[in-house]
Amino acid sequence: MISINNLKNDVLGGITAAVVALPLALAFGVASGAGAIAGIYGAIILGFFAALFGGTSTQISGPTGPMTVVTATAIAAFPGDINTVMTIIFLSGLIQISFAVIKIGKWIQFIPYPVISGFMSGVGVIIIILQINPFLGVDSQPSILLTVLNFMDTISQTNKDALIIASITLGIMFLTPKKVRQIIPPALIALIAVTYLSFYLNLNVPKIGEIPTGLPEITLPINFSFVNLKEIITLSITLALLGSIDSLLTSLVADNMTKTKHRPNQELIGQGIGNSICSLFGAIPGAGATMRTVININSGGTTKISGMVHSFTLLLIVLFLAPLASQIPLAVLSGILIKVGFDILDYKFIKIIKKVNKRDLLVMVTVLLLTIFVDLIMAVGVGITIASIMAIYKVSKGTQIKTVRNIKKSSFDIDIDNNSIYTIKINGELFFGTASILDEKIDRIDDNIKTIIIDFKNAFSLDLSAIFILENIIDKLKKRGMNVIFISKYRHRKTIMQLDQDDIFKKIKIFTNIDDAINYVQHKEIVNG
Repeated sequence: MISINNLKNDVLGGITAAVVALPLALAFGVASGAGAIAGIYGAIILGFFAALFGGTSTQISGPTGPMTVVTATAIAAFPGDINTVMTIIFLSGLIQISFAVIKIGKWIQFIPYPVISGFMSGVGVIIIILQINPFLGVDSQPSILLTVLNFMDTISQTNKDALIIASITLGIMFLTPKKVRQIIPPALIALIAVTYLSFYLNLNVPKIGEIPTGLPEITLPINFSFVNLKEIITLSITLALLGSIDSLLTSLVADNMTKTKHRPNQELIGQGIGNSICSLFGAIPGAGATMRTVININSGGTTKISGMVHSFTLLLIVLFLAPLASQIPLAVLSGILIKVGFDILDYKFIKIIKKVNKRDLLVMVTVLLLTIFVDLIMAVGVGITIASIMAIYKVSKGTQIKTVRNIKKSSFDIDIDNNSIYTIKINGELFFGTASILDEKIDRIDDNIKTIIIDFKNAFSLDLSAIFILENIIDKLKKRGMNVIFISKYRHRKTIMQLDQDDIFKKIKIFTNIDDAINYVQHKEIVNG
């Protein structure tokens, strides 16, 4: 049961979050290429449905930097084909829901921090660079490279009026005193004050233009060419992954502030439903927005009602104040977004960049450069791959594979031929990263050895690659005339036998301790001897 006091706090938190979301939604809509109204409705629709169906009570969702960058990429890839772009957004929402169904939400937390750092800083740099042209009052370029390559030409076309109001906006964003920003967001101050200044001085600057009033029409995003299916699916997966990562990281922030625990898979369902519905109304997708969520919590928001109030507040603004919003200069939005870009940069990592180990630095820089100049999803994929390989290498270095040749006595105190037995003992992980090391040690064994004992009783894990290598070892040693004995714990033996389709392991002895193995060899030597 929600108390009157909690309801009041939720309403206050939702309204405050909407005030912060308004200029950002407008800016992200314009930056995406879909238009300001697409950004506003993205915040309204996603904000409402993610709150209603999501798994984080205090989360405020809407257009974000990473999602806007990918949406802009989709719009650039399919110019003039809004149906295909909306199909991409619709599919991305369905993919997020599928992530929840297979319960992938909890695995997001295992993405290495250097990957997240490089990605977020890369997105920040992209936003800053792409806003250079609007900041100078010049038409935007569709890509980072074109923006950089044509920079000198852009400078020559600078609109001085746009440069002035963009600079004032950026100054407000950076220099607003802390006491003031705690009462009213700098973005809203800049949006109102600088827009009024531009209108009062009758400055000749590009503006947002007409914003439709009323509710948008529903359009089914089903008209697309199957020739483009590969690119559509790639962009859909990219949006789904980034939206999921962005949202669940924001959920963790909310957990830390409210001392609660979110439901990651339920959150993905809410985000997926919201993004899919966004596509039906021509709105851009989004994710859980950290800054808006923090402001909601600090303003008293405690339940899902705050997120829904945020959406209704934005809807009322669109229905009654759209004509005023159409007069907002694009240069004002560029100033706001440049500050957003700087906020996204991971200063936590940057501050310690000289102290982090080379492996983490390599991952971070690689992801950063790939994010900026190549592709966001490739950047994350390559970063995770490099980090995983490094982690595997570190684990493999911690696995000890020792060889013992001078076993003199069994548990029955009977002498054994020093040169007849060669024992290899494994402590640690026996998997694809270490099994090849075992194979190399086997290759170096002298041909005069009669029996090889491989003791992996203390191996923590045993994967399929290791089992197949053990099969190869058995075959290799038998061809050299050597006997093979395994020492294994019961669960590893059970796994091996279940996978033993060719009865290779059934033909050798497997013991649970070294004494039994030595006694078996000693008894066999006496019988044969």
